[in-house]
Amino acid sequence: MSNGSAFPPTRRSRGPLLIVLAVVVAVGVGGWLLWRPPGGGLFPAGGAASGSPSADGDGAGDDAPTAGADHPTPAPAGGPRLKGRTVLLDPGHNPRNRDHTREIARPVDIGNDRKECDTTGTATDGGYAEAEFTLDVARRARALLRAEGARVVLTQDGDRPYGPCVDGRAAAGNAAHADAAVSVHADGSVAGNRGFHVILPARVTAGAADTSRIVGPSRELGERLADRFAAVTGSARSNYVGHGTGLDVRSDLGGLNLSTVPKVFIECGNMRDPKDAAQLTDAQWREKAARGITEGITDFLTR
Repeated sequence: MSNGSAFPPTRRSRGPLLIVLAVVVAVGVGGWLLWRPPGGGLFPAGGAASGSPSADGDGAGDDAPTAGADHPTPAPAGGPRLKGRTVLLDPGHNPRNRDHTREIARPVDIGNDRKECDTTGTATDGGYAEAEFTLDVARRARALLRAEGARVVLTQDGDRPYGPCVDGRAAAGNAAHADAAVSVHADGSVAGNRGFHVILPARVTAGAADTSRIVGPSRELGERLADRFAAVTGSARSNYVGHGTGLDVRSDLGGLNLSTVPKVFIECGNMRDPKDAAQLTDAQWREKAARGITEGITDFLTR
């Protein structure tokens, strides 16, 4: 009987089989190396596992949205832009000043002069008082600024019998160490004079007043406030103050003279002009005014 069989000898087939096995193993290992686990990236051998902290320390767990070409990881939402900042809002006048004319007529020291404690402010021909307007806009701006993370201080919130006096308004911002202060007003000029303007402090060094350190930052605050107020409200810059710039520099306002923090006034419009008055008495426009003020302050504090 012959020692051959129907199968090829084992010695002759071992070489090709080893080659085939090597190829299969290589392909399998390579495929594992390139496999993208659900929710993960391309992991080399010994790399991170799904749900582990990534290189940037994100540390998203297994419940995090999966990332990939079709589902890019969303950028993290930014935090409040004004967190850690303090803003003083100064609603001009007081709705009750008219009942305390003797008290508000008392003169106070503003550094380079003496002026009355406060005034009643102006009103529209229809009787809408400036003091009501300023308080409404300041409250709206407070809500918007708080939403941005700011600590907001008001000089009065309709909770005082009158005032405060102009020196007290400046002192409130100083005591709060405000990063920015804005006094909200509306003007009482003649009909035909339209638009808003922002009042900046002049350099005053007299008595208790020294604005030398705040003139520069106050101007920057005022410029940004004017830009954003115009953009948000659609209002024009004053046609009677500031020569078209919407900016005015004054040295006779105690609220500015006595401030040690960046501070400006904004006259949001002319209450004695019918067209401006129609805006000032409109609640939707006042919301825009508050937003313009908020955006101007935010631009200044995040510059």
